Amino acid sequence: MSDLPQFVSLGEALTDFVRVGEADWRSAAGGSCWNVARSAAALGVPSAWAGAVSTDRFGDEIAALSESGGLDTRFIQRAHREPLIAMVHDTEPPAYQFLGADAADLAFDPDELPAGWLDAVQLAHFGCISLVRPGLGERLIELADALHQRGTAICFDPNMRRLMGSDYPALFERLAALSTLIKLSDEDLAAIYPQIETEAALAHVRAIAPRAIVVYTRGRAGMVGYRGDESARQPAFSVDAAAGDSVGAGDACIGGLVAGYFDRPDAPVAEHLRMAAATAAAACCRTGAHAPTRHEVDAVLAAG
Repeated sequence: MSDLPQFVSLGEALTDFVRVGEADWRSAAGGSCWNVARSAAALGVPSAWAGAVSTDRFGDEIAALSESGGLDTRFIQRAHREPLIAMVHDTEPPAYQFLGADAADLAFDPDELPAGWLDAVQLAHFGCISLVRPGLGERLIELADALHQRGTAICFDPNMRRLMGSDYPALFERLAALSTLIKLSDEDLAAIYPQIETEAALAHVRAIAPRAIVVYTRGRAGMVGYRGDESARQPAFSVDAAAGDSVGAGDACIGGLVAGYFDRPDAPVAEHLRMAAATAAAACCRTGAHAPTRHEVDAVLAAG
């Protein structure tokens, strides 16, 4: 039996500089695709993050936290380039500015991943700014196509950011059509389909991916999930978030969705939503992009 991971998240890892005062900033390793991998690993899914980081102290931190977080470090590539940086100037809701026009993430080479990984992976995740980073995005989209053709399940989070241009809706639809799991927020949906009412836009996404579990998140208003004719609603869990924030909550949500999918892929949509919502809530109890453990998620579920 292969010792390679069943879940691989492909895309960016970066360093967040989070504004914590008028003139103060706190740095922390992050990046949506890396956060998703850490979240799945923390919940017990054999996981890897596949991407490239710099060879300086920023890349060192990401590599070290990947190892301590249980990720398969054979999938991490190092490049002698500047680090990718995100300036998080607001946290409620998170607002970002990205720095690194020729950063290390662009050096990622799928051909350098461990031999046999394509046969081992059962679910691959794609999303966020990696899909529109020059060169990197094209390689990742080709890889998503190839994995889909092999029968590998695809997880997708559009995670709209200011880097996405007017051509992004077409890219969104291309990847959504390949996907088994799709998570998108109310902000994502409004940005992708600004001229379409919410229900019509959701119906359009469901038509593009008729067999996918589609999870539509609305922050404190909870989430709605669909799969074919099945639908369910899940309120947001009430947690003590006084010492935390919502940074990375969407990534943790996907981690919960992934873990639930590996536990029981054919479970009712309501069960998938409950796991995803509890994981997102647990992440909000800490500052930054926290990856909750099973114990933390179970505590939220028990209290809810």
